[in-house]
Amino acid sequence: MSKITAAEVNKLRQATGAGMMDCKKALVEAEGDFDAAIELLRKKGQKVAANRADRDSSEGAVIARVNDDASVGVVVSVNCETDFVAKNDSYLDLANKLADIALEHSAKDAFLAATFEGSLTVADKLTEQTGVIGEKIEIGGFERLEAPFVGSYIHAGNKIATLVSLSASVEGAAEAAKNVAMQAAAMNPIALNEEGVDAKIIEKEIEIAKDQLRAEGKPEAMLDNIAKGKIKRFFKDNTLVNQDYIKDSKQSVAAYVKSVNPDLVVTGFKRLALG
Repeated sequence: MSKITAAEVNKLRQATGAGMMDCKKALVEAEGDFDAAIELLRKKGQKVAANRADRDSSEGAVIARVNDDASVGVVVSVNCETDFVAKNDSYLDLANKLADIALEHSAKDAFLAATFEGSLTVADKLTEQTGVIGEKIEIGGFERLEAPFVGSYIHAGNKIATLVSLSASVEGAAEAAKNVAMQAAAMNPIALNEEGVDAKIIEKEIEIAKDQLRAEGKPEAMLDNIAKGKIKRFFKDNTLVNQDYIKDSKQSVAAYVKSVNPDLVVTGFKRLALG
């Protein structure tokens, strides 16, 4: 067999992201067959993935992406095991490429089955990179929004990313959507509005409020009315449109959006965070 050249090793490295020595070993084992060498590296990734399947992958990068006409947005969490890997430029490049692909798909399963740069599926690419990096690499979360206008925000360090949908694409919508997406990232609301809060959560909060009132010695006959007031406060603190706007606490998020355009409303949001 002819000697494996540095150019061949580098070509395989560029195609797979694997280390130089791993690429050389794969080419030697494959007797110079480029496609066979790729398959060997992929199998190595499968073995590493199997060995690390039970590892915690709470680090990584969360990326939000919106299409050109701002009508569709996705947020994807590409998880790994350590912050050291998550901060690597090549890892962030992979996460951003995956987000670009995710934007074209409406569900996580379709995204994982999609082609990554013309050869592997996204799922296969994640397995391959598990072998290359030596850490468990997986998609931790996938969320999508479609609306007349979608905006996004990625918190510094790619630890949190959010999408916000608005009812219309009007002047000022881009800034408004980004500001509200920043609000969702910072304040972590549990729902868009009162209607979006699970009934079980409301029941639990009412019971907590009543227990507190009983401990304070309030009469049983007064508990329901006082508890209702506490629930209103709960909605104000925990639903996005009712929260105090972080850039101006004198108005709610809903009021801020209406100040941009009287007919504009927030119709949805998605938030993904590591950990």
